[in-house]
Amino acid sequence: MLKSRRKELKMTLQDLAEKSGLSAPFISQAERNQTIPSMVSLVKLSQALDVDVKYFMEVPHDDSIVHRAGELTEVEMDSPVTYYNMSSDLTNQQMDSILMVIPPGHEFPVDQRDGEDLLYVLEGELYAEVGDVKTTLKAGDSMHFNSNVPHTAVNQSDKDVKLLYVGTPSIF
Repeated sequence: MLKSRRKELKMTLQDLAEKSGLSAPFISQAERNQTIPSMVSLVKLSQALDVDVKYFMEVPHDDSIVHRAGELTEVEMDSPVTYYNMSSDLTNQQMDSILMVIPPGHEFPVDQRDGEDLLYVLEGELYAEVGDVKTTLKAGDSMHFNSNVPHTAVNQSDKDVKLLYVGTPSIF
């Protein structure tokens, strides 16, 4: 958020350092999540970037971060798979959390992209391939992998599979 706002204002690190009274190396570390600015530093940065200090803090509200079982939001997609969004509407969201109901016979295309994926089978059995790893995940089983590795999955059973998918970066 810090870097994106600085870039939005077309400011260099040095510009922001001079305007905020903080050092350029400190700001660079904060932008790369290598240090956490104090409240005093956040106030200086928010003033220099012409934003309220709340811009840097996400204050959760129950209605936006809690998802009740009977009130899941279905993601409208032209797919035989039913997707339910379990993520919150966070600013600069970096991961997705999706509940999937995968019908019998459905095969996902081979995918490969930057990020990480976690698959957790809630119900049923899902055949998955990640690189050279080929396995059948059953209820309670999970896989966590670098999504740069080619991967796919197929429901080879005659029952729906309920799967919790958590992945970065956010694609929804």
